[in-house]
Amino acid sequence: MTDTYSLQTRNGAFRVAVSGPADAPVLLFSNSLGTTLEMWEGQFAAFASTHRVVGYDTRGHGGSPVTSGPYRFSELGDDVLAVMDALQIDRALFCGISMGGHTGLWLGRHAPERFSGIAVCNSAAKIGTEQAWSERAGAVRRGGVAAMQALAASSPERWFTPDFVQAQPDVVAGAQRMIAGIAPEGYAACCEALGQSDLRPELSRISVPTLLLAGESDPVTTVADAQAMHAAIAGSSLACVPASHLSNLQAPQAFNQALARFISPLT
Repeated sequence: MTDTYSLQTRNGAFRVAVSGPADAPVLLFSNSLGTTLEMWEGQFAAFASTHRVVGYDTRGHGGSPVTSGPYRFSELGDDVLAVMDALQIDRALFCGISMGGHTGLWLGRHAPERFSGIAVCNSAAKIGTEQAWSERAGAVRRGGVAAMQALAASSPERWFTPDFVQAQPDVVAGAQRMIAGIAPEGYAACCEALGQSDLRPELSRISVPTLLLAGESDPVTTVADAQAMHAAIAGSSLACVPASHLSNLQAPQAFNQALARFISPLT
């Protein structure tokens, strides 16, 4: 991945990475809860020869602003638009995973003119319950850094299949280091955003070309979640890859192939 830097936007200074030809179609990646833009290293390597690839740390994560919560997806979505404005990007392809995928749904509904396609990966129009997210946010705020370390210890069972955890300990450890380093307030505030957001009533109004990508073994955002979105979003496409929740890390080749098939006719 290319060097990262701090980009001044109307919403604050966001940590970004940009690679690829300046005049190529833009492909923008949005990270999952508890990770940073480094989760997309495999996608940067795969797409930077044909696209201007942009990654950023979501608010509350990595080197981006850690403002007091709760956050809302109207803010997280507007942060994407602010990054695009600061980079003078009028229109982009968007790919987000989990929380980033939910951000993509919001953008597809509220800023369709800025996107030629959105890939919503390992996500859902409603993720979990408000009570569960509120409880996790409270626990992280009370526990601070120790609570983030505890989440890092338990994250492999949510993010990867047991076989992958055994076979690829370095990839798993890298993902664990990301979540362990997230600011507790930023993580908690994003939990609250997930808890309050329900985009199911909005899906039928999304007209941007949309890919719903699911992990066959994902216990968090299931294949059924992707199928429900596919049924509600007219003209959308559906893909499944052999992975759990962080499918781009567990099955990068299948993930990249599915994304490439989706974006090829849109660029």
